[in-house]
Amino acid sequence: MNTSVLAPESVFPQLEPLLAQVAKPVQYVGGEVNAVSAAWQSAQVHWCLAYPDAYEVGQPNQGLAILYELLNQRDGTLAERTFAVWPDLARLMRQAGVPQFSWENHRPVRAFDVLGVSLSTELGYTNLLELLDLSGLPLHAADRREDDPLVIVGGHVATNPEPIADFIDAAVLGDGEQAVLDISAIIQAWLEAGRPGGRRGLLAKLAATGQIYVPAFYSVSYSPAGPIAAVQPQVLPLPNSATKPVTAPESVRKYVLTNLDAWPYPARPLVPVAETVHERYSAEIFRGCTRGCRFCQAGMITRPVRERSLETIGQMIDCGLRATGYDEVGLLSLSSADHSEISALVRGLADRYQGTNVSLSLPSTRVDAFTIDVAQQLARNGRRTGLTFAPEGGSERLRRVINKNVDEADLMATVEAAFAAGWRQVKLYFMSGLPTETDDDVQAIAGLAYQVISAGRRISGSRDISCTISIGGFVPKPQTPFQWAAQAPPEVINRREKTLKATIRSNRHFNRAISVRYHDGQPGQIEGLLARGDRRVGRVIEAVWRDGGRFDGWSEYFDYDRWVRACQQQLSEWGIDLDWYTTRERPVTEVLPWDHLDVGLDRDWLWDDWQAALDQVQRPDCRWDGCEDCGVCSGLGVDTEIGLHRRGELAVASPRLVVADV
Repeated sequence: MNTSVLAPESVFPQLEPLLAQVAKPVQYVGGEVNAVSAAWQSAQVHWCLAYPDAYEVGQPNQGLAILYELLNQRDGTLAERTFAVWPDLARLMRQAGVPQFSWENHRPVRAFDVLGVSLSTELGYTNLLELLDLSGLPLHAADRREDDPLVIVGGHVATNPEPIADFIDAAVLGDGEQAVLDISAIIQAWLEAGRPGGRRGLLAKLAATGQIYVPAFYSVSYSPAGPIAAVQPQVLPLPNSATKPVTAPESVRKYVLTNLDAWPYPARPLVPVAETVHERYSAEIFRGCTRGCRFCQAGMITRPVRERSLETIGQMIDCGLRATGYDEVGLLSLSSADHSEISALVRGLADRYQGTNVSLSLPSTRVDAFTIDVAQQLARNGRRTGLTFAPEGGSERLRRVINKNVDEADLMATVEAAFAAGWRQVKLYFMSGLPTETDDDVQAIAGLAYQVISAGRRISGSRDISCTISIGGFVPKPQTPFQWAAQAPPEVINRREKTLKATIRSNRHFNRAISVRYHDGQPGQIEGLLARGDRRVGRVIEAVWRDGGRFDGWSEYFDYDRWVRACQQQLSEWGIDLDWYTTRERPVTEVLPWDHLDVGLDRDWLWDDWQAALDQVQRPDCRWDGCEDCGVCSGLGVDTEIGLHRRGELAVASPRLVVADV
């Protein structure tokens, strides 16, 4: 960790000549509106927040924006950002000896105290290694020097950080806001105390909290058959501790943020100078989901539901628009229409911005939560675009398996109401490869699409009706009821998707009105390997990176054969392979790589729900129908938070929301 009080020199003079030789050089220059460029000496703890993907993808990330603003408002800390650089610039940087840099001041990443990495997809792991290497950091945490920054990861993917355990110093589960403040306070106290115990002493202090996972303090052994035999906590090297040894916690607990009204971030998000995938002000209207979709890791691991009040949402949007100049507002959550007063919210916002150029959007909407009134309010000041719904499964049987709780009648009633109100385009999202899925389940998607088009033509009296079918391959994820399920092989997923497309194309009554988009199954299998892998998979990731693997989440860079070769080379000594991690169903007795990481969900409850899925038994939403005893609220000492707002008209910005001038 950095010991100098002097600000590290900018590498921009060395970087600038390289930018003329790469595509989209403007993405590397920084200088965005609302960017913070604090004096190095103003802080004791220096964070570099990293998103291991391209700037255009990472810059709009909501989690990154929240932590950036929060850390820069706190006395004693500062935060800058870094992103993955494209291969053209990476090659030139290596040739010229230019290290990975921060966007604000182009300071070397290695000069910071903490490299905080936000992980949203497992296919970003090779980019993580590339970022570490370009920063001049040893890939393996065990090889890092005393003055190297701590590499701490968070995000949904950190629910199972075992495949990258050798490359990181620590991982945070759950919400990051309080976590980064706690970590900063521990580091600051450690620095002020004279760095007792050095780097390992600091990591021991983090591990002792029980909420920060330090893989180095846990040993993993394997049975001859392949699965994990045991995960054993080790003695913590705590300086000046009592004579009795202190071991790492048996399990590490996730952070859960409550009372979201007290955390109204981001208030001043950055406005990029280069093009990004989303350019709007995003307000998170609630966090968590209790719908209980069995395939959805995000819904499971973010329990319980915690709503923001209408007043706070209104204040955030008002401040955010004034700070950025954006003319679009996204109301974010896992299922935004599920906010307990979504109608009052969108009507109030539509009234407030009536006659302006501000448009509103709900990025995610469930069929059974959608109302025409909400849709019309959203469209009042903006464009009336197509509507997107996610039935997920083609047949009612399969939707019972995945606990989607949406039947065919729900879907048809919703789209008929939309067509009657003037909409002409509908997009339906499905998954292929779900547990127990058959060819007939996928073919049932065609029948749904035919019904949608027929209803639209009948109600509108026009043939100008269209439906887009989008299909993604299902990947079983940790901390879900499907964590034990076998993943469908990519060839099965590809065959079913292609057959569906051929079926629709062959129907002369509907083929021109229905388009089908689907994803190749091969990247999904690698995602499955990384999602449910253990520490042995780290060798595969490193081998792929050394073989040139980068930007694996981008189809033009992904190389399936490279991953297959690496698995064959790196896993054979244990008698396991790619299929062992992906297409194999797990028994309840197997120790899963993430069993020692506690997101609140009771393991027995998850197993029972897996059995309920096989029996096609559905579970209700605990927000409205009573506790399902999943373990989160009782185990973590939290509760569902809904209806906390004062009913009535949305408030305008008030002194309750303090926007620091940073």
